[in-house]
Amino acid sequence: MKFSLYSEIQHWPGRSPAQLYEEVVEQVVNADRLGYHAYAVIEHFFFPKFSISANPFALWGICAARTSQIRFRTLGHVLPYHNPTILASQIAAADIFFGGRYEFGALRGHGWIPLKAGVPIAETRDRYEESLDILFTALEQERFSYDGDFYKIDDSHVVPRPPRSFRVFLGGTSDRTYELAAERGWAVVVPPLLPYAALKEQLDLYRSKCAEHGTEPDIVWIHACYIDEDRDTARREAEQGMKQFLAGNASPLTEGDELPPADELEAAGYGFYAAGILEQLAETPYDEMIDGDVVWVGTPEDVIERIEAVREVCEGLTEISITVNAGGFEHWQAIKAQELFAARVIPHFREEAPVESSGDPAYA
Repeated sequence: MKFSLYSEIQHWPGRSPAQLYEEVVEQVVNADRLGYHAYAVIEHFFFPKFSISANPFALWGICAARTSQIRFRTLGHVLPYHNPTILASQIAAADIFFGGRYEFGALRGHGWIPLKAGVPIAETRDRYEESLDILFTALEQERFSYDGDFYKIDDSHVVPRPPRSFRVFLGGTSDRTYELAAERGWAVVVPPLLPYAALKEQLDLYRSKCAEHGTEPDIVWIHACYIDEDRDTARREAEQGMKQFLAGNASPLTEGDELPPADELEAAGYGFYAAGILEQLAETPYDEMIDGDVVWVGTPEDVIERIEAVREVCEGLTEISITVNAGGFEHWQAIKAQELFAARVIPHFREEAPVESSGDPAYA
């Protein structure tokens, strides 16, 4: 099993964006030193408490110069807001700059983005699917043409050519996401904050479709995590950050009228955003967040127990990705969680289930 880190790069008052970005870079460098498999960030726009991760390529360019092993993962490029042929060219070039360490997801994006980006929400599904088709046609074929609703492409090609195929990630709550990932042999990312039961049907669908198409399940489990040798200390130090993490995820819905009417959301396949689920999660009492497996807070042994519980029910689980700088956590807290997780949690799984050397110290 692989172990990685994930961040939305939520921006809460008290630090400038420049300071926050520099802290994230230092956390990536530290994660590389500790042997984590990858560091992932979302690509997101317009809503700072949710994320100010508007340019992952630039972030990874800085990190690549300061690291040697860790992979850089964008979860994921939001395709309705990119020209897919240009994005394919940028991905190919980035992988060269980053020494073959780039990974990415290809997503439709959150339902609150279209209004701010000037893209009709009713078009986002069709734009996403067409852009997805073009993106991988461009990455996989030396020359290509395309006759779509949004793009008419005549005998184009990506320069430089990507020298390899990529590990690709999809994530979301719709059945089609899991079917598509299975068809293409891509990984799926379980969104933060959701316990296994919330996505059991979709994950079962993914596994069954993988069997049908002859691909292997590749499931990445993301959870906000904070640990200390003392459980009470962990709970006390993590409380504000975890509360703000949930509040930040719901902030585009709770801090203004930022969405189209519910009927338009439903018609566009964004009914999740009109269901009140994120708002309810943001109001979850802190103890219930922990007890209900929404976040992981406690001792290393507590977190090991939670991971083992997920692994027991989630066939096809290949990677645990923890968020250690959620909700405005202080930089020292993020570093502390990285260090303790690497020192006390990862070795448990490495010793429990030894595997042949992969050349990656974060494989367990």
